[in-house]
Amino acid sequence: MTWDDHLADAADADAPEGAHPAGPPAERLVGAGADSEDTAVEAALRPRSLAEFVGQPKVREQLDLVLRAARQRGTTADHVLLSGAPGLGKTTLSMIIAAEMGAPLRITSGPAIQHAGDLAAILSSLQEGEVLFLDEIHRMSRPAEEMLYMAMEDFRVDVVVGKGPGATAIPLELPPFTLVGATTRAGLLPPPLRDRFGFTAHMEFYDPAELERVVNRSARLLEVETDAAGAAEIAGRSRGTPRIANRLLRRVRDFAQVKADGVVTRDIAVRALAVYEVDERGLDRLDRSVLEALLKLFGGGPVGLSTLAVAVGEERETVEEVAEPFLVREGLLARTPRGRVATAAAWAHLGLTPPEQSAQPGLFGG
Repeated sequence: MTWDDHLADAADADAPEGAHPAGPPAERLVGAGADSEDTAVEAALRPRSLAEFVGQPKVREQLDLVLRAARQRGTTADHVLLSGAPGLGKTTLSMIIAAEMGAPLRITSGPAIQHAGDLAAILSSLQEGEVLFLDEIHRMSRPAEEMLYMAMEDFRVDVVVGKGPGATAIPLELPPFTLVGATTRAGLLPPPLRDRFGFTAHMEFYDPAELERVVNRSARLLEVETDAAGAAEIAGRSRGTPRIANRLLRRVRDFAQVKADGVVTRDIAVRALAVYEVDERGLDRLDRSVLEALLKLFGGGPVGLSTLAVAVGEERETVEEVAEPFLVREGLLARTPRGRVATAAAWAHLGLTPPEQSAQPGLFGG
């Protein structure tokens, strides 16, 4: 049975007579960013220790050594930089670091710190040994960033009082603390800032087996009955991201509760995710629209990004920043100097046959 058959079956079986199935939610079900519902649910699902944390085995082993050594010395842990895509567990690890060190946790973000004074106010109120989690650290203002250099290295900041020639810098001593920075764009961090972190970890996407463990653990905590095949089906469509796996689990749970006996099986997962237009590889409506336009309208490319965006009725930035990264990672689309090109895997995934002769280079610009 094809993906379109699953979608048609789910719509026919579950929509009221004469009605069409509801479209996807305003926010992408397979988007890795956190919405308000995710934030509330994740608080209950977060592991509390490194032993409970699923996945990222290298990062867990290395971080465990850093934290154990600091505890044995009786000192604060080195500053930690966590990089990687959204939804992989950076915030969770920051909370675990504080818990493992028996220290309080302060949470803020780069966009919230636009002036050096904002950072000075936060730093001056820290307790000794406290963990400061700075999300999206690459989006901090430059003056605040420069103040952070001294705070991380010397546990001191200079607060400027007054303006002009009469301005005076007053040194302010800070208690030892641990900064945990998180970023999805590590390349945007200036070298002086990166160099001040004692431990840097890159969070990798999860493999299906790890995501299956995430789904099973979350199902237990949410009191959702699921079998092995149902958990595997959800994991396989979660784009390597625990946050997406948990979100899909909640939507499948709703479907199972309303349309079945509440048990998440493979068949229930397939039918539920068909309603939400998430296919067997985790592609949603936007992803499939981009691929279908590229294959059906432009013969697989090459085609310019602007032209492709117009064809799917989306902004150029939406196609480039929202749809393309996953399609490229899945090997379904390639970025070339002449434009976007579909791979053989894209033709196979949509069940289409590539033309005998590809489009002329540069034929579809923009």
